[in-house]
Amino acid sequence: MAAESTTFIRDAIRSYAAVGDSFTEGVGDPGPDGGFVGWADRLAVLLDDRLPEHTFRYANLAVRGKLLDQIVADQVPRAKKLAPDLVTFAAGGNDIIRPGTDPDEVAERFESAVADLANAVGTVVVTTGFDTRGVPLLKHLRGKIATYNGHVRAVADRYGCPVLDLWSLRTVQDRRAWDDDRLHLSPEGHTRVALRAGQVLGVDVPADPDQPWPPLPPRGTLEVRRDDIHWAREYLVPWIGRRLRGESSGDHMEAKRPDLLPL
Repeated sequence: MAAESTTFIRDAIRSYAAVGDSFTEGVGDPGPDGGFVGWADRLAVLLDDRLPEHTFRYANLAVRGKLLDQIVADQVPRAKKLAPDLVTFAAGGNDIIRPGTDPDEVAERFESAVADLANAVGTVVVTTGFDTRGVPLLKHLRGKIATYNGHVRAVADRYGCPVLDLWSLRTVQDRRAWDDDRLHLSPEGHTRVALRAGQVLGVDVPADPDQPWPPLPPRGTLEVRRDDIHWAREYLVPWIGRRLRGESSGDHMEAKRPDLLPL
């Protein structure tokens, strides 16, 4: 995106609503109040720092575990009613990782939601999925995610949406960018996504999201195997159990910040 365009977007943002699932809610990035912070909250701070005190307003409507249709039914109407200058729309990931889903069909529903938002709010930023080459549970879905990403980019082109490209953010492929469950970002991973989102919007960011990680000491085969067994017992088995029971980690949960309020 041209520098003139990003400058215009940055200068026009005085309110922001984040829409999505656990990624946008901030799971994996615990806050002091027992909730989660996450990349969207961190992006809001970057946006707030540009303006006089108490003139920037922020809402986070995201709820963990939600599928695309649930996000469209519950969060998109609220975002339209709030009518902020900026909406980040990260949705469809939980659909894509479910067995048997068609990324082409999911993308059609994603486009309908983007079209609806684009007619009611200011700028809509869309996000791609991560490159899952190093994620044990999801690496076999890499081609499916790449197909969905291609659709997301095409939708962005049709509606003039900036793209937060998570696939190309290589520093989050380091295991330190991920929580112990290997499905959600760690605090540092969320920070790097927030910095990249700020760059997409033309905001001056305090650090480089592409900054390399310090070297890690080598890990032995037994250590890796022990970690994998612990992960499967603590995270994989419960995750599969919820799917088989038709349950979601976000059942009966509400948005952590449903109104546009000053930070």
